[in-house]
Amino acid sequence: MSEAVACTVEHGCITCGDVAVEVRVIMVDSASELATGSDETGLATEVDTMLVGPVKPGDRLLVHAGTAIARVGPEDSS
Repeated sequence: MSEAVACTVEHGCITCGDVAVEVRVIMVDSASELATGSDETGLATEVDTMLVGPVKPGDRLLVHAGTAIARVGPEDSS
């Protein structure tokens, strides 16, 4: 019998195999609760922001499977 593996930073998500990544918001479409953000490599991606509430350019989000699941660090005041 194999040992169950929980979702951890080392293993990623047991359901989809993905890991959460930090994304910086570039543009926001408030009406659709979607934002465009870029990761540390500069790759742009569409992010659903419904779970974290309103965001603005410059905000840093933790994103898993295209959905922002948390804010990272203090919000920018600029």
